[in-house]
Amino acid sequence: MTKILAFDCDSTLSAIEGVDELARFKGQSVFKQVESLTNQAMNGQISVEEVFGKRLEMIRPTEDECLKIGKKYIERVEPTALYTIHSARKNGWTPIIISGGFVPVIKPLAEYLNIETIQAVPLHFDNQGNYKGFDSHYPSTRDGGKIEMIKKIKAVKHPEKIIMVGDGNSDLETQSEVDLFVGFGGFVQRPKVKTGAKHFIHKLQQVLPLLGI
Repeated sequence: MTKILAFDCDSTLSAIEGVDELARFKGQSVFKQVESLTNQAMNGQISVEEVFGKRLEMIRPTEDECLKIGKKYIERVEPTALYTIHSARKNGWTPIIISGGFVPVIKPLAEYLNIETIQAVPLHFDNQGNYKGFDSHYPSTRDGGKIEMIKKIKAVKHPEKIIMVGDGNSDLETQSEVDLFVGFGGFVQRPKVKTGAKHFIHKLQQVLPLLGI
């Protein structure tokens, strides 16, 4: 049977928040507004659905900008991520990404880490690579979305175990659905997650003993 090790992406597998970095292309004012909305949502102060479409409409990222931030994810990758994922895979775990981020931005990092499954929000572009919208029905565009994603994975894959690692409130919400939730504070320590998680780590490799490795 499959054992699944699921990671959030932003501020977990990599130091950056992709949506905030995309906002930098639009100037300091837009960046500050988007960064504030992201932090409020990740800290559980406002709902994900309140900010998701609003941020994207402010940014309207191009396909080229997404690829540039994809490279930045790799440049700022968590220092123990490659080792952790390699060790977990060697011991029978399947690593996946479950994120409220965007598929075209995350894909380069997933390839770098040799993670095949990306559960993240699709973006739509026209033939010139200009932003046309996002999949507003995708679960992680709203509160509780990652719980829906975990439930679907369990229904399809019937894993022996599923463990979730992440830094944000949307990750913490999965605690009731996974065998183990591990809060991550290597880049950002969110009080709600640190208090609510049964385990809290500061380097990804610290998850390995919890996997029995």
